[in-house]
Amino acid sequence: MTGPVHADDVRPALDLPSAGPEPLPWSTALAAVLGYARGRRPLRYRSPIEREGRWVQVPAFGHDRFDARPVPAGPLGDDDVLVAEGLHGRLDPDGWTAVRTCLDDVQPAAEALVARAAGRAFWELPDEELSVLGEPGTVGAALRGLGELPDQRARYVVAALHHRHPALVPLSNRASWLQTVPHLREGDSSVAAVVHRELRANPAAFAALEVAAAELLGRELTRLRLHDVLVWLAGTLRLTTAVALGESTEEWRQRTAGRTGVSR
Repeated sequence: MTGPVHADDVRPALDLPSAGPEPLPWSTALAAVLGYARGRRPLRYRSPIEREGRWVQVPAFGHDRFDARPVPAGPLGDDDVLVAEGLHGRLDPDGWTAVRTCLDDVQPAAEALVARAAGRAFWELPDEELSVLGEPGTVGAALRGLGELPDQRARYVVAALHHRHPALVPLSNRASWLQTVPHLREGDSSVAAVVHRELRANPAAFAALEVAAAELLGRELTRLRLHDVLVWLAGTLRLTTAVALGESTEEWRQRTAGRTGVSR
């Protein structure tokens, strides 16, 4: 028996070795992104002036605290630290000072990185920009200089820079780093080369995912951020939860309304 074919059913799957051994169905990826952005979880809250607490719904993931935050203007500064905290959590006073100082230190390198890209998005860069064979002065070398390992200071700095340049600076944290580092090849400048390869291997799927996510969320997420979300969800065993949260939203129900089957 056959039924109408929905556009989502013929989207190409995403071949993302860093997220797992099997291609990720396109509709699963979209539901996961929607769940990441819209998902809520219950939290028992009690303020200091309340005798008893109450249950509230809070964002399950970092979209509202990070992606939805406005981009600060001017040189890197205090607001960038606050944005990074929205993704990675609050810093203690010493950690906050260290990250803030590091942002001052990397300002020239960040400006050089943007100049080197010359208006190109990360996935539009030639392979040589992410290879040690093209160094020095490449985008890959600049990214590596920001901090390869996801230690506390580096991951906050990279988060701040990604928020400023969401189409150019890949995010880096312990989970995504552990997912991507086994896929390094000889000559890669850093794990950013793995991200670059996977984006360039799935141009149609990511382009469609960008459009569909923007329609559902009312805001754009670059394919660089979408890649990070999917790899992080897979690497932290949260992908199934995010998909379920996404499929329970009103946006998903409206999108899939009228689907009665697919061709077999």
